[in-house]
Amino acid sequence: MQVVLEDVGYAYGDLPVLDGVGFTVSEGETAVLIGPSGCGKSTLLNLIGGLLPQQTGRISTLGAPPAGCLNPLTFVFQDFALLPWRSVAGNVALALEHHRLGRAEQQARIAEVLKLCGLSDFADALPKQLSGGMRQRVGIARAIAVKPAVMLMDEPLSALDAQTRELLMEDLIAIWARERTTTLYVTHNLNEAVRLADQVVVLSRRPGRIKRIVSIPVPVAERMEPAHAGLLKNLHDELWGLIKAEAQVADREMQHV
Repeated sequence: MQVVLEDVGYAYGDLPVLDGVGFTVSEGETAVLIGPSGCGKSTLLNLIGGLLPQQTGRISTLGAPPAGCLNPLTFVFQDFALLPWRSVAGNVALALEHHRLGRAEQQARIAEVLKLCGLSDFADALPKQLSGGMRQRVGIARAIAVKPAVMLMDEPLSALDAQTRELLMEDLIAIWARERTTTLYVTHNLNEAVRLADQVVVLSRRPGRIKRIVSIPVPVAERMEPAHAGLLKNLHDELWGLIKAEAQVADREMQHV
């Protein structure tokens, strides 16, 4: 499905958070949202996902959901939000239990996403027995078990160490290549943005407005090749140049608070 935002604005009481935000995420595309702290990235994701009511502008999802879709939109958060008393398979099953699926279909979906996320050997493990990276894989498996049309990811790798982030980025690239799920992904990490995005939406300080939309012209699967290192470094530096001054101001504001 395609996601279209037109002149979206939002305020918490008298505090404006977003103003005039508009862009399109095509079907199967990944849009990464970056900007200084407090610019409204997570608020925008929550508006798209229906966790907050729309105030101004319009948010549309266009096109048909994929075959077997149970939830058109689904979230993956920084917090893994796993039930500690449930096994890996049991946590994935949680996303399916309120849908009219036969037991055989439910078990088939669970087995499929566990395999896709490298979790088949851990189906019976409890969350406390897993590393942080493996727990986030469970969160991702649970999200894709419903075959969403749009995946909304709010800093899903920020709590992980650098090595684990690299491994999970590889996993996400493989999953997106197979599932072709339209994705909006919030991060503060510019390396993640350059590695994962088809387009990077750069937001200004609060109230968040679009400063620039930067397309990444290298196919995602080829971005680790040495031939593209210089171009991707230049894109990283361009993104940092767009947000550096405002990020410094936002950082001082946060420290003052």
